[in-house]
Amino acid sequence: MPYVETSIIIKAESEKVYSLACNMEKYPDYMRDVESVTVIERKDRETITDWETSVDGTPIYWKEIDYFDDKNLTITYKLIEGDLDKFEGQWKFRTVPEGTEVTLGVDFDFGIPVLEELIGPTLLVKVRENSMMMLEGMKKEIEEGLSGE
Repeated sequence: MPYVETSIIIKAESEKVYSLACNMEKYPDYMRDVESVTVIERKDRETITDWETSVDGTPIYWKEIDYFDDKNLTITYKLIEGDLDKFEGQWKFRTVPEGTEVTLGVDFDFGIPVLEELIGPTLLVKVRENSMMMLEGMKKEIEEGLSGE
């Protein structure tokens, strides 16, 4: 089961970076392979979201539940249903002298060995690329003042 972890330092307060990451509808702005993220249910500090992505022309869809922990500045997500057998992970926001270290972990599994053989390596690269695109997009938005301030 592949696991990808990426990190970046953003020159801003952890709460501000966390708040931006909680706005999941903006994720397609940061990741070219993500076509849409739709919040279909929102209650307290959790959401259920529908994801539409395309990896080298192959559509991948899933629904996940997202838990927002404002106290510990973490977002945990887990697959409910979709094209993967497993898709889960966590965002962590940690205050460091330079600002905020954001770490995004993604644990996924196709559950189909033949498919894993064919596009598994490509998907691993794509997940890493998209994770970094997400982090770099957030960094740019916050550091260049594009987030509404």
